[in-house]
Amino acid sequence: MPEFRIGQRKYRTKGEATKAVRAVLRGYPVGSRVDDPEHHRLLLDLLDMHPYAEDKIGPGVEAFAIAPPQRGPYSGFQVIRTDGTRIDFSYQDCLKPRTYRQQVLNVMGDEVRQTKSDYFEARRAADTLISDLSGQPLASTDIAVSYFQGPAFNAIAEEFAESLGGWETIELTSSAEQGLGRFVDRDLAERWFIHHQERAVFGLLSQQENRQRPRA
Repeated sequence: MPEFRIGQRKYRTKGEATKAVRAVLRGYPVGSRVDDPEHHRLLLDLLDMHPYAEDKIGPGVEAFAIAPPQRGPYSGFQVIRTDGTRIDFSYQDCLKPRTYRQQVLNVMGDEVRQTKSDYFEARRAADTLISDLSGQPLASTDIAVSYFQGPAFNAIAEEFAESLGGWETIELTSSAEQGLGRFVDRDLAERWFIHHQERAVFGLLSQQENRQRPRA
């Protein structure tokens, strides 16, 4: 059977990779942070494989924690972001095969992640941490930088890919098969950054408001 990768780690099968992830999950009590550096790096590479990695990562990952069960008896993983917000993610979603489009979308999100961080910091500096949907004040641990006021991230990315002739024209570094990767062509990465910057309209929502918004 073909090998399975999480970042640079090679596993004989997907089952072995799943077993390694579950060992981390079961090695910590619910509510605790994942404090082993190797476990942290494994979860970073795992999260990069999530179909909505860009949304899950947000402004950046500070740490991981073990979240209480949402359904059934099993605990899960939680991302603690650099802005203090938290969000759960399913390791099973991360281990599902991804299309090349999903890989490119995740890389695109990572290439422009700093713009979302800058927007959040600007709003915090201006003391305007309120929901742009409801007008309610937002707790520092319950904030999502959202595209809800303009075109969705996927729509912006789709337009860029179509202008090049399709997703397959965007070449990723080899680590894209092993984790998140980067654009091979750094001039193209800069063109994507400018394209995104010209079209992205950010706003602040609560995490629940952001989860409920339609996806394109």
